[in-house]
Amino acid sequence: MSLIPSRDRIRFLLNRLRERLWVKPLAICLLSILGALAARLTDHAGIGRFLPAITSEALLALLSIMAASMLGIATFAVASMVAAYASASSAATPRSVTLVIADDVSQNALSTFIGAFIFSVVALTGVKNGYFELAGRFTLFLLTLVVLAIVILMFVHWVDRIARLGRLGTTVNRVEQVTHDALLRRRLSPTLGAHAADGTPTGGLPLASPEVGYVQQIDMARLQALAAEMDTRVQILALPGTLVAPGQDLALLHGCPEPARLDRARLASAFQIGRERLFDEDPRFGLVVLAEIAGRALSPAVNDPGTAIGILGTLVRLFVMWDAPLPQAQRDEDALLYDRIGVPPLAMADLFDDAFTAIARDGAATVEVALRLQKSLQALTHGSPAMAEAARHHGRLALARCELAMSLEADKALIRAQAPATD
Repeated sequence: MSLIPSRDRIRFLLNRLRERLWVKPLAICLLSILGALAARLTDHAGIGRFLPAITSEALLALLSIMAASMLGIATFAVASMVAAYASASSAATPRSVTLVIADDVSQNALSTFIGAFIFSVVALTGVKNGYFELAGRFTLFLLTLVVLAIVILMFVHWVDRIARLGRLGTTVNRVEQVTHDALLRRRLSPTLGAHAADGTPTGGLPLASPEVGYVQQIDMARLQALAAEMDTRVQILALPGTLVAPGQDLALLHGCPEPARLDRARLASAFQIGRERLFDEDPRFGLVVLAEIAGRALSPAVNDPGTAIGILGTLVRLFVMWDAPLPQAQRDEDALLYDRIGVPPLAMADLFDDAFTAIARDGAATVEVALRLQKSLQALTHGSPAMAEAARHHGRLALARCELAMSLEADKALIRAQAPATD
């Protein structure tokens, strides 16, 4: 079996690294140390006599100013980012914090400020101990100017970003983007490159979960290789986002002529199980989080129906993208890569349950939200038959909730006029 991780596995690991605040600052710190020490190389190039003289005192003064200021700016950046994380958690939902942490601009800004501080400290130490000669001091002076320019540009860019980071609108847009990307990947490969399966257990030997948690990712390439090695076929039951526990089946194993060859522990290792659901591998989670943000906005403590109405527009955009026909070139990309695995596609009814149930429940007594919900569902009835049926079903459910929650007959009449006709 190949030890080279698959492309999907590499993407999964890189996304997890993006959610760690220490990765980029550590890399930039290492580069800063190398950059400061590399200036010494020019002292051996014999070009010192052609360069203007930079005194150690001038260089020390410049580096001292940068070291003192960068430490303060880095501390300010950390405090601002922590405040943005708290704002995202309280204004939107705690499930969105990982997206705010993964913001590239903020991570790059923090890395730049810390890297500039480390660069100045290392360079100060070298200059004070006579590590650099004429050419080295000139090179270090140029590097210092470059670092200062990068810091200034990054600071200006970061100030513009931090003013919006953690705000509700920015968080909703970020959730929409990651949900769009996850839906698009699943749309391009609805069965993850495997055979289509209906997800219903049909005999076979069970492959139980070894622990409690959510299925975060399935390493399809590894599972295919293991299935070929053990001469079995795998029918996946637990897609990413499924909560599993010991004794609950991840998959069923079919067709193995020698069951003794099955190593269930190795097969189960292809399923990445963790404590939390993830956006990039679980399209349904993004829909759940959007509905959760809308539900919080509709709570009596917040009372912000406008946010819920805006999220309904977001959900319509996502479902229209999900249901749009694929060009032939993109359909050809959905090749059968894993012939020993069966994967159930996402069900349209499940997607609608994730997206609209909470909003219909929490907004049942708010006429403007209920009206916009019916109009949104009505717009989705013009899609595929599966989408149209799911939209009509949720329209009827939303109407039933409004009948129970609303007291004014005129409001109920408005909702009935927009709701789909009963069968």
